[in-house]
Amino acid sequence: MKQLLGVALGILTAIGGFVDIGDLVTNAVVGSRFGLSLVWVVVVGVVGICLFASMSGRVAAVSGRATFEIIRERLGPRAAGANLAASFAINLLTLTAEIGGIALALHLASSVEPRLWMPVAALAVWLVLWRVKFQVMENVAGLLGLLLVGFGVALFLLGPDWGELLRQAVPPSPPETEHVATYWYYAVALFGAAMTPYEVFFFSSGAVEEGWTAKDLAQNRVNVLVGFPLGGLLSVAIAACAAVVLLPAGIEVSSLSQIVLPVAEAGGTLLLAVVIVGIVAATFGAALETALSSGYTLAQYLGWSWGKFRRPARAARFHLTMVVALLLAVAILMTSVDPVAVTEMSVVFSAVALPLTYVPILLVANDQEYMGEHVNGRVTNALGMVYLVIVVVAAVAAIPLMIATGAGS
Repeated sequence: MKQLLGVALGILTAIGGFVDIGDLVTNAVVGSRFGLSLVWVVVVGVVGICLFASMSGRVAAVSGRATFEIIRERLGPRAAGANLAASFAINLLTLTAEIGGIALALHLASSVEPRLWMPVAALAVWLVLWRVKFQVMENVAGLLGLLLVGFGVALFLLGPDWGELLRQAVPPSPPETEHVATYWYYAVALFGAAMTPYEVFFFSSGAVEEGWTAKDLAQNRVNVLVGFPLGGLLSVAIAACAAVVLLPAGIEVSSLSQIVLPVAEAGGTLLLAVVIVGIVAATFGAALETALSSGYTLAQYLGWSWGKFRRPARAARFHLTMVVALLLAVAILMTSVDPVAVTEMSVVFSAVALPLTYVPILLVANDQEYMGEHVNGRVTNALGMVYLVIVVVAAVAAIPLMIATGAGS
């Protein structure tokens, strides 16, 4: 029973990280424009985040140190400080997108202006972070986020031509109506949505929060191998629903209501309500993760007391950092910026920042001084080097592709 409950960390990281507002929007946009021709990126992203999170969880369990403690110790304060600045900025951008995503989902359910929901959403996130225990938080948010399986149900109810969907996916190639550069821009965006750095900050810090040791490495593998592939399957279902309903109609996704349109068409009001609850839970879980990650990164770098296992009074600066991050996110959103546009930007810049955290974790996972007998094996190292090339190429290509394609427009 303890191991089953422990899987909740992986589920929350997957639902609140892999299937957050970035993944909802990006997969729906890609499905409505490219069909399933980019589904291979989801597969690459799932394998990559499994590898990355597995190494991070193993490092945290064996060394007792979370990601940014290791980055500062390994790179030194100056290089780690630059890493912190970039990671914190991307994290704040992602948190802004998640708070906006909660507000948009609540708007769908209530028709109340999204900007009225934004401060309410941020307040609710803060209250949970302040008062709710870590285990309760991860269990409730993760399990409610599973209601996003409604996208999979909708796909089967739509009765698609499965042969056509397979032809879109294999072999992968851009549609004739789309430019090759645009195709690769969205490939990078999908990859960034799958391997957002905050997932690893949360996963490794969560392992420390739960007191993992080398005895918990099996649980680490279960969390990774259950949570992230589950998130990947939900991502494919979202893209496939858009490919079946929106692509033939020539509808390009620009709002959350368009993302759930296939669900409403397939299952009516009841299934739509289920999926909206799932979206609220997934974006709320992601907001919890990103807010926590803001506190984790700064506190770990500066050596502050941190963690939800400590009372707020005993980790005051950690909690203050999260409050400031939430206030900044709401302030950005109240300028009338489009949350969907913020989301699309956040996943691209996540790809840009990814090598900053991937490289130190890969180095430490091979360091016997930290890891002892639990260093990477040959297969893990070979895969790690392949993904090192992929994350660097994606990071280098992201900004030029954004400029060349006008952010995919």
